[in-house]
Amino acid sequence: MQAWINVGSVDNFEVLRERGFDLSPFKASREKQSSEMRPGDRIVYYLTKDVLFGGVVEVTGEMFENTSDLGLRSDGKPGEDYPYRIATKPVVIAKPGNAIDVREITDLLEKTRKFGPKKLGMCFRGNLHKISEGDLKTIEGLLKQRA
Repeated sequence: MQAWINVGSVDNFEVLRERGFDLSPFKASREKQSSEMRPGDRIVYYLTKDVLFGGVVEVTGEMFENTSDLGLRSDGKPGEDYPYRIATKPVVIAKPGNAIDVREITDLLEKTRKFGPKKLGMCFRGNLHKISEGDLKTIEGLLKQRA
């Protein structure tokens, strides 16, 4: 099992919430990484600008390509689509207003410890990152406490 962080906007996270987190979409630049995902892997949603962990889903299928519009938008690249998709199911999703502020837990995670709360932007550059199983357990556990 591999754990991942998918970096995206709060608005896109809410689009996925409305769908029941039945899939995780990825930008065209993430074909190789998303094709490495396997059933049983976990994906943590990191919400940019608000610096939050919003939830965790489990991968339930293999990556597939589909260019139908999901209603997702990229702040950095208007018009960018999300053609690579993976079937998922929710593990734990924070209720609106109850996500984890990553700045408050930077010392708890391998991924963020060396960056500290003021340099988290450097830690989450790009759209998709592998993380340790320990970091996943910490994030998932904290989200479950708030559920």
